[in-house]
Parts: sequence; C-alpha cells; structure tokens
Amino acid sequence: MRALLLRDLKLAVRAGGGFGLGLAFFLIVVTLVPFGVGPQAEILAPIAPGILLVGALLACLLSLDRIFALDYEDGSLDLLATAPVPMEAVVSMKALAHWLVTGLPLTLASPLFGLLLHLDPKGYIWLVSALLLATPALSVLGTFGAALTVGIKRGGLLLSLLVLPLYVPTLIFAAELVRRGAEGANVEAPALVLAGITLACAALVPFASAAAIRINLR
Repeated sequence: MRALLLRDLKLAVRAGGGFGLGLAFFLIVVTLVPFGVGPQAEILAPIAPGILLVGALLACLLSLDRIFALDYEDGSLDLLATAPVPMEAVVSMKALAHWLVTGLPLTLASPLFGLLLHLDPKGYIWLVSALLLATPALSVLGTFGAALTVGIKRGGLLLSLLVLPLYVPTLIFAAELVRRGAEGANVEAPALVLAGITLACAALVPFASAAAIRINLR
C-alpha cells in the first residue's frame, strides 16, 4: 500500500496528475471574483467563505478523472484488481494520494487566498478547519465518480455531473462552520456533522468504488 501511495504521488508530480493544478485554479477563481462583484471589502468579506469553499470544491474536480485513468490505460488497474490486495484498500490509497496532492495544498493555501477576499480575521482558523474536515470527503467521493466513469473516453463532464451533487452536503456544513466561527457563534454542530460525513465516506465509499471498478473491468 505504501508503494502504491508513493507511486501515485510521483505520477501526480511528474505526469501533471494535479499537483499545482488545483492551486492555480483556486487562485484564478479568487482573483476573478473581485472583478465580478467589486473590490470593496464590505462586499467581499460576507461572501468570502462561500467563494473560498466553492473554489476549493471545484479545484478538487480538476484531477478526479486521472485517479484511475492512467492505471486503466496501461493495464495496471487490471493487475491491481487481480492482486492479493483488497480493491477497497487500493481505492483508499488512491483517495489519500489525491488528497495529499490536491486537498492538503488547498487547505494550507486558503488563508493566503482569504486575504485577497478580505475574509474576517476570525474566520481564518475556521476556514482551515473546515477544509481539513471537508477535503478528505471530497477526495473519497471523487474516487467513486472516477470509478464509475473509468474506461469512458472524455468522461470528465459526466464525472463532474455525478460527483457535484454528492459534494453539496459537505459544502453546506463547511460554509456554515466558517460562517459561525467568523461570527463567534457555536460551531460544534456543523463541525460534528462535517466530521461525520467525512468518516462515513471514508468507511463506506471505498466499497462502492471497488464494486464499480470490478463491474467496469468485466
């Protein structure tokens, strides 16, 4: 499993598998918003949490179609499916690699992007906390969409249509967490729900993804 994780990380860096791509897209979104709604702090500050979370969500979508595509094209996915390793574990490692390459950099860079949108200083720690809780779920759900569309040529649009509705609950509670944190309100409820969503996804979704891969490889 460690070798598979290291292999996916190397591919992400060497083959343009998403390393830096999400950050670049996130920066573009954050840069364009002030041009569309105005650069005034009183306009940007209230919508900053939502814009940042939506930007991070969309950035996670960019590299989802590559999670299994390279392995499918070179035949590695067939070998992994017949190897004495549970496919669920393979899917989990793929999701972890995607999070390390995409979700974690987005989380670490979010305070800097928050400055560009005049995010309330009280909201920075909650923005990072929300992304730390939310982005693993985005990666795990993304592997499910990638498993459903593996082998489909130009399936990126279909993948986005399948995955985006699954992202909505995570987005809602992450935005609520940041909003309450910035206002000084109680954040326990949205934080617990967000953590519950991530844990449930990590525990259940790999089984669905593994089943989808087995069906597509038949």
